[in-house]
Amino acid sequence: MASTGQFRVGFLGAGRMATALAQGWKQAGLVKAGDCIACDLLGPTRELFTQTTGFEAVSDANLVIQSSDILVLAVKPQSLRDLVEKVGSQLGPKKLILSILAGVTLDKLQKAIGHGRIVRIMPNTPCMVGESATAYANGPGTTPEDGQIVAKLFNAVGRAFLVPENLMDGVTGLSGSGPAYGFVMIEALADGGVKVGLPRDVATVLAAQSLLGAAKMVLETGRHPGQLKDDVASPGGTTIQGLFELEQAGIRGALIRAVDAAAKRSAELGKQ
Repeated sequence: MASTGQFRVGFLGAGRMATALAQGWKQAGLVKAGDCIACDLLGPTRELFTQTTGFEAVSDANLVIQSSDILVLAVKPQSLRDLVEKVGSQLGPKKLILSILAGVTLDKLQKAIGHGRIVRIMPNTPCMVGESATAYANGPGTTPEDGQIVAKLFNAVGRAFLVPENLMDGVTGLSGSGPAYGFVMIEALADGGVKVGLPRDVATVLAAQSLLGAAKMVLETGRHPGQLKDDVASPGGTTIQGLFELEQAGIRGALIRAVDAAAKRSAELGKQ
């Protein structure tokens, strides 16, 4: 680790998730300039990473590996083979390897890399604002200290849970993809606000703040979402009428199917 007690982190891949993690860890005070670097073959991707995080991004994966104690595999799952062919010999047991590759199992990672301390992780983009939902599964080569490091990194940018690896595709379908479902809900609610006459900017904030408040009530009260929903829906009132329309449209089934479809796609990606 860095002499400051912070982490020296390298990202192999500098896309949206890598950028979000780097930004979140920077804001949490876990990494600083000089202790975080990323590589990517695409110039625009490197530029966006640097503009967003303030950290260096290069095209040389070897430089990133040499500069880091912790390596985050953040390439596309289908690019893993090419990456390992280029730099696999340098991914030795002294490096803690965190894989955020959707669908790629610990067994496949272990076979591809050949050795090492590997953790499979599924975070999501709200880590950029300190509100990530993350699950992770430790590989057989990891140590108790490795698990503590992963917990510290990801609890610093939200909430993190150690889970059996066979649940990781389900995590991908739920919380990995979940922010996108939430963004669609916010956009649709804001459209509804505009339809009834609200200015677009006001409608968007009201929609987003409403979902933020609802989420905080679930997390902080510990009450079942159904109970909290019933508290809002008074007999014969406005809310129950709106809920009736949502049920007519099949919102519950649609969300369940979305999670299920995304989880299945995660498993498919892992097989490719």
